[in-house]
Amino acid sequence: MSGVVSPGRRRFLTAGAATVGAAASGQLLLAGTARAAQTPLPAGVFSLGVASGDPLPDGVVLWTRLAPDPLHGGGMPDRAVVVEWQISEDSRFRRKVKRGYAWARPEFGHSVHADIRGLLPDRHYWYRFRTSGQLSAVGRTRTAPRPLVSGSHLRLALASCQNWQHGYFTPYADMLAQDPDVVVFVGDYIYESTPATTGVRKHEGTGEPYSLVEYRNRYAQYRSDPHLKAMHAAAPFVVSFDDHEIDNDFAGDIPQDPAKQTPEAFAARLTAGYQAYYEHMPVRATAVPNGPHIRMHRRLDFGRLVRLNVLDTRQYRSDQATSQAGAQDPAMSMLGAAQKQWLLSSLHGSQARWNLIASQIMMAETDLKIGDGKLWYYDAWDGYQVERNALLAEFAKVRNPVVLSGDRHLTMISDLKRDFADPGSEVVGSEFVGTSISSNGDQDPVAFHKQWDPLRADNPHWKVIDHHRGYHLFDIRRAGIDAQVRIADTVTKPTSASRTLAKLHVESGKPGVRQV
Repeated sequence: MSGVVSPGRRRFLTAGAATVGAAASGQLLLAGTARAAQTPLPAGVFSLGVASGDPLPDGVVLWTRLAPDPLHGGGMPDRAVVVEWQISEDSRFRRKVKRGYAWARPEFGHSVHADIRGLLPDRHYWYRFRTSGQLSAVGRTRTAPRPLVSGSHLRLALASCQNWQHGYFTPYADMLAQDPDVVVFVGDYIYESTPATTGVRKHEGTGEPYSLVEYRNRYAQYRSDPHLKAMHAAAPFVVSFDDHEIDNDFAGDIPQDPAKQTPEAFAARLTAGYQAYYEHMPVRATAVPNGPHIRMHRRLDFGRLVRLNVLDTRQYRSDQATSQAGAQDPAMSMLGAAQKQWLLSSLHGSQARWNLIASQIMMAETDLKIGDGKLWYYDAWDGYQVERNALLAEFAKVRNPVVLSGDRHLTMISDLKRDFADPGSEVVGSEFVGTSISSNGDQDPVAFHKQWDPLRADNPHWKVIDHHRGYHLFDIRRAGIDAQVRIADTVTKPTSASRTLAKLHVESGKPGVRQV
């Protein structure tokens, strides 16, 4: 059964879902009239902080959500509220360059997505929001370089998998100190699991989220983490979702447990989960959900240095295989026909020096069987062998493809082979599977190595594998990518020291990755 969604099923966006834009006189009059008619809001409307995302050469999305009572539905009155946004060239707002107004509407959880244009390329800006006499925290963002500029340097951080109950989000404190230009988050922003008494922290609520209010409360809890809040306020994020934003290991419109969730019930859950996701992410109005469907695959260019292709490896996929034969079925699709064609067109039409692919799940092979034969994780690209191998064959024709992944709760850095069944197959790219921010907590190194070390001989393409929590940091230049695996000593405490576990290099024009 296929989870492919036709793009034709998406509705056109209405003006009511978009931002009320720049400070034209009519809009100022509208904002002033709306403010005059409103009673004061409860204190603490900006409790969830601020964020920015999807930078362009001339603009960026600014985000906030009004929520004075964040863990109980938000606590806002059931009416639209006008919110002013301000942008400045300095953090003290002495050199303001733009201001305008946006609606925070109850049907979107009083979230604000201000799609700002008219900024200068490749520079920092500071921003904040104001409503009902209350002022938000100050955020900092950065625009992308000009389209035709080759660019000398881009610092990018890769993050994924932040489970509230497994630990504090301490790796973000180190990420903040490293000052990336952009953060790419490839999935599992929240976890839908029930509250556990044995965790480092406890999920809110009494069970898994199913309704819109329940998903809103779960996102609000995650957004309250001080390290995550500070990182969102320091750099733009480019995000996509994996499974735990909705339901573990779901595929398209198929839940993990079809016997317990009817198609109608799961469609309602998808609708609630996707809307809550949109409400809490700094994304454009193109991501406004259409019921149980959402458009998240997109590309962003950073001059001619980097093209970033953000995939959706969850919504359009066929249901997971249950056998080797199923994993090798040509009908199995991870991307769906439309998204696959979009990706190939983007890769082959790119003029960028580096072509990055943000894939929520691992693309390189993980052979779990020692010795002869193969055993795979079917939820990863290994479960979609024909499509994966066809994509790797296309990588051989693309300039400097590098895949950025998550999901596995470990660091696994690999060469990408054209055909993993052939040990002598050519290397066509590199993959960095970033470890989790907190998921799996502080793992036992002895147990980890006992599990994984015996598999190294059957997976010679693995270059680095490690159990720590953290993130990956990339300094991208025309000549090459210098990568660091940054790890935290612990995520069981609110603060922790971090360090570089490994340094790696990818040279332009030479597929593959080597440890420095």
